[in-house]
Amino acid sequence: MTIENKTVLITGANRGIGHALVEEALTRGAKRVYAGTRQPLRHLDGRVTPLTLDVTDAAQIRAAAESIGCLDILINNAGLGLYADLSDRAALERHLAVNLFGSYDTTHAFLPLLTSSRGAIVNVVSLAALAAVPLDPTYAISKAAAFSLTQSLRMLLAGQGVSVHAVLAGPVDTDMGPQIDLPRASPESVARAILAAVESGDEDIFPDPISDSIADGWRNGVSKALEQQFAALVPAEAVTS
Repeated sequence: MTIENKTVLITGANRGIGHALVEEALTRGAKRVYAGTRQPLRHLDGRVTPLTLDVTDAAQIRAAAESIGCLDILINNAGLGLYADLSDRAALERHLAVNLFGSYDTTHAFLPLLTSSRGAIVNVVSLAALAAVPLDPTYAISKAAAFSLTQSLRMLLAGQGVSVHAVLAGPVDTDMGPQIDLPRASPESVARAILAAVESGDEDIFPDPISDSIADGWRNGVSKALEQQFAALVPAEAVTS
């Protein structure tokens, strides 16, 4: 998979990692970048097409899917971080609505296009998917669920030629990032690392120094080996619909 001459859709594209991904996709020669945002977006590059896309709004997802004729890469980047207490069920539901079901619904809406192009799905999850973060436990739960969704899609879509990637980022210097005393990577460096890894075919992407420090251990560890063993159980004719 290369970004050059490809059509890319990025959700949550108005700020942070999403905005940086739009710019990096353009730098890498994308033919068309659909920038999904909840608020109107303007961009000077004619290759960017703004899309009104709240990933919790079924009607907006459906309208966006109907407006796009072809798609090579879907990047589910839209996310929510509330820093809520574990006892706050409403916060957990809001996290799940965006971080899990937003990616789930958007992926299913665009899956026919991605299957046709034998494209790629990139889910921006978090290191919090691998180990709970006490600062924001409901966020960690939602990201763990999103990572499990990513692994499930990876197994089920492999036979259809669609690659599925998980971005397991550590602290990133955005307005949604954790306000803790740890080095935080820039959104621009993270976006470069994400798209470089997609082009290299990496399934699990560790795009910053903190996450990269565990990359080898994850790729050679028991959890990854178990995922690969389970993938062998998927029937060749399996589909997600």
